Amino acid sequence: MGSALLRVLAEHCSDLGLSKVVAGVDDDGSLAFAERYGFVEVDREVEQVRVVGDEPAPGTLPAGVDVIEASERPDLWAASFETFGQEVLADFALYTPLQISAEQWRTSWYGDPMFLALSDDEVIGCAGLNRDADRPERAENALTAVRRSWRGHGIASHLKRRTLHWAAHHGVQEIYTWTQVGNAPMRRLNEHLGYVTTRNSITVSRTLPLTA
Repeated sequence: MGSALLRVLAEHCSDLGLSKVVAGVDDDGSLAFAERYGFVEVDREVEQVRVVGDEPAPGTLPAGVDVIEASERPDLWAASFETFGQEVLADFALYTPLQISAEQWRTSWYGDPMFLALSDDEVIGCAGLNRDADRPERAENALTAVRRSWRGHGIASHLKRRTLHWAAHHGVQEIYTWTQVGNAPMRRLNEHLGYVTTRNSITVSRTLPLTA
């Protein structure tokens, strides 16, 4: 039945003039099925989960760097798209570049809370959380990122520890995040902070028409 459905769908896509089809698979059986029909893996993300405990306040920051909640100065997040957002979005380890507008940055990429690291009143780093609507005791990490020139100074670790500390005081019991396999530094940071890898999400693709 799966083969029959795939053939009908692929034929429909070809009739629409599409030259490529992309799909997501989450287990070895689905991946084997896709590979049998000529799909190849083009991207992979891992889910990492952290149980929230008695989280201490984060340590010190480099000289000249301060951290605030974005809600204290709502103008900063929107204004940071040109100077900060476009740079960090360009560094995502994805097989296709992200196409994010300033409006999307201002709204859907904003965490609640969102912590901003500032130097000379400019955003140089961020980390936040978004609670699950159906399970408010669970939250997903919002964007965690640091400007290239400030990486390697412990800012990302400090900001993520801020989110853990906030979670511990606001009823959040578990935090999860999806990270690209190609983003090894972030995966290592998560592991250092106690996140545990739970599952994979694999993106596969192949050209059309489907002949196999």
